[in-house]
Amino acid sequence: MKKVLLAMAFVAFMFSVNAQNVQLHYDFGEGRKMLTSTVEMFRPDKYGSTFFFVDMDYGSDESGIDNGISLGYWEIARAFKWSETQKYMPRVEYNGGAMSIGEGVWIPIENCWLAGVERTWASADFSKILTLQANYKYIKDKEDAAFQLTAVWTVQMAEGKVTFTGFADFWKEEMFWGTDYRFLTEPQLWYNPCKNFSFGTEIELSNNFVGDEFAVKPTLAVKYTF
Repeated sequence: MKKVLLAMAFVAFMFSVNAQNVQLHYDFGEGRKMLTSTVEMFRPDKYGSTFFFVDMDYGSDESGIDNGISLGYWEIARAFKWSETQKYMPRVEYNGGAMSIGEGVWIPIENCWLAGVERTWASADFSKILTLQANYKYIKDKEDAAFQLTAVWTVQMAEGKVTFTGFADFWKEEMFWGTDYRFLTEPQLWYNPCKNFSFGTEIELSNNFVGDEFAVKPTLAVKYTF
């Protein structure tokens, strides 16, 4: 497991060299009281776009991990296009990671592969962007034919000084507590005093994501955009 964590840390470092932004969140939700770092990149090109993020939770007394990383998770996705007038873009995605449930006890976050299509709408000045995705989802050793629906949005306000962004996921995944459908959204609100630095908040809202209940997990955060 140490080798896995070192490999994940190395991947996160290599990605951060060319990343679009790095975020640091303090999660003050019930039972949390921890720091989470996010390395995130979105890069369009003439053949489509690439997106990835790497999340790492850092242990706290509240979580039962008082030293080191308690979770490592990443997603990477690629959308494909062959025409400037193309409305629907095929896409593929991978998700995976590992999390600690106690000192020295780690469990995998199952490998997930997704394939589907996405459609993006944007205002003329790109201050408002919405992307909708419909995906087939394969979760190794759990779901052979599931689905995931995703919305991703960005709204620039106050001449770019305020940014409202986030995503919402709804997918099928059988859990041991008997719930098959899961929901997660993480809206973020940022104040941008300058081009590179931002501070703000993220509120994770979920249902049947960790346990069979609705949960609210707010953070305070800073972000540096390269």
